Amino acid sequence: MLIADDLNELLEILPDFVRLPLHDHPQCKYLIEVVMDLGRRPEARFPHGPEYLSAKTISWQDLDFCIRRIGNFSGDNRSGIERTLHRISSIRNRKGSIIGLTCRVGRAVFGTISIIRDLLEKGQSILLLGKPGVGKTTAIREIARILADEMEKRVVIIDTSNEIAGDGDIPHPAIGRARRMQVARPELQHQVMIEAVENHMPEVIIIDEIGTELESSAACTIAERGVQLVGTAHGNYMESLIKNPILSDLIGGIQYVTLGDDEAKRRGSQKSILERKSSPAFQVAIEIHARDSWIVHEKVDEAVDQILQGASLFVQRRKFCSDGSIKIEYEQSKVTEFLSPLVNSSDKLSIHKNSKKFGYSLDMKYQYSPNSNIIWPTHIQRSQEYLLSVKSSILSKQFQNFNNKVIVVYAYSVSIEILKSAIQTLNSPIVITQDIVKADIILALRSHVKQNNKLRQIAKSMQLIIYTIHSSTITNIIRALKKMLNATYLPYIDWNKICFDKSDLEIEALQETRIAIEKIIVSKKHSVELLSRSPIVRKLQYNLISSYNLQCRSFGEEPDRRLCIYP
Repeated sequence: MLIADDLNELLEILPDFVRLPLHDHPQCKYLIEVVMDLGRRPEARFPHGPEYLSAKTISWQDLDFCIRRIGNFSGDNRSGIERTLHRISSIRNRKGSIIGLTCRVGRAVFGTISIIRDLLEKGQSILLLGKPGVGKTTAIREIARILADEMEKRVVIIDTSNEIAGDGDIPHPAIGRARRMQVARPELQHQVMIEAVENHMPEVIIIDEIGTELESSAACTIAERGVQLVGTAHGNYMESLIKNPILSDLIGGIQYVTLGDDEAKRRGSQKSILERKSSPAFQVAIEIHARDSWIVHEKVDEAVDQILQGASLFVQRRKFCSDGSIKIEYEQSKVTEFLSPLVNSSDKLSIHKNSKKFGYSLDMKYQYSPNSNIIWPTHIQRSQEYLLSVKSSILSKQFQNFNNKVIVVYAYSVSIEILKSAIQTLNSPIVITQDIVKADIILALRSHVKQNNKLRQIAKSMQLIIYTIHSSTITNIIRALKKMLNATYLPYIDWNKICFDKSDLEIEALQETRIAIEKIIVSKKHSVELLSRSPIVRKLQYNLISSYNLQCRSFGEEPDRRLCIYP
């Protein structure tokens, strides 16, 4: 990565007892900001922590020395150095006099956007989230240059505090051919956003720090006019943006919806629920948690819907590697509570992406189930090159997946929260769906099933088994889930242990029993009558059948007595 910081211009405005220690400091190129408060020692802040620069304290004369060498402070108490990206923020007392300065180093970092270049080429609106100082402004500055220079789009930057393109009338070269519109006062930013669309025909508008309701409304208006947006907002996660009433409209907004009795029973939820209000202004959201680690939501509308419904959400984490490549990991989000995890939180699917060749290689494989309500990565859904399979260690240790299939349960009039707890208690490969068409099994309250002829007709037409419980308690639900698992999955059988120290005749009888169970009893649901065996061998067969949680009976007279296994 190429970094341009114009650090000498910032050092020139500082007093000698602050500038000289910084000039000779071994970590000077990593400097984040310099803090000078009246009556305190000057402090330099680096990634590893703060350091004092001198034993001398800051006086009125020292602050005045700095103020005379920079431009005027705007309404948001920010100023800058002309033709640079540095930002100087002031702290004032009650009388309006400046008693403190924060001199923040502005850097143009070239090459950071290779991590999301494929998203820029799609032309979708992108929202960057992250706490202050994590690098959002640096990222959108590089995005502006790439869109304007390399993709040759008409880009207009709404630069409220001159932080994107620098102070002065001539913008910094870091934004390339992009045009910059300055804002006289911060509260007028939304007006300048609309003015840019009406007067200058941009294809892309870039906005830093969307923070008010008017700015959020202006962004939605611009998106409706077909202009691509690139913006930033404070907030670590998508969830924090959903809970923010001012900014939630950027991702579609939320509203309370009151369901009818039948619909609430069908969903197994309360009558008042949260739903997305409209289409989001931004199609892609990026959470910047660290400068070299970004989380990407490629479909904001689907992600918001899944979060509001409490369904499983997989996120895409992109990281810079030391060799210049980009590593993509798919992992379960740690913020939202989910209905039923298909994989452990420690399991990840990793793709190493070379920034030049854009080649992919899978480190771990998962199975994509079309019946699942889990959001799987877009690259995996649309690609036919990847053969995804479920690792047996991911599934419950008590069950071995015979059909390589996850049980999809449709809950009718059953508490979703209690059902979720029961699934987590069993650590079972079960997911919950709210679409009966995608379900394999129906779990419902017995009293409500009797009153709902339509549900029984749908289950009959789709050949779905309905498991009923008397009441929606954790004990009843766990008992029903165990019956589902026993009916769908074969228990884990240690075949080597069973056959150890057995004769060939005994192994042959056990093998006959195993084939009958797995090929006929489980798959075809037919009873099977085994060959006649001696009492000792029949006892071994009986123990094996019991291990599969199946029932059997013996028939005939010796020596032709035999076992019959029932599904």
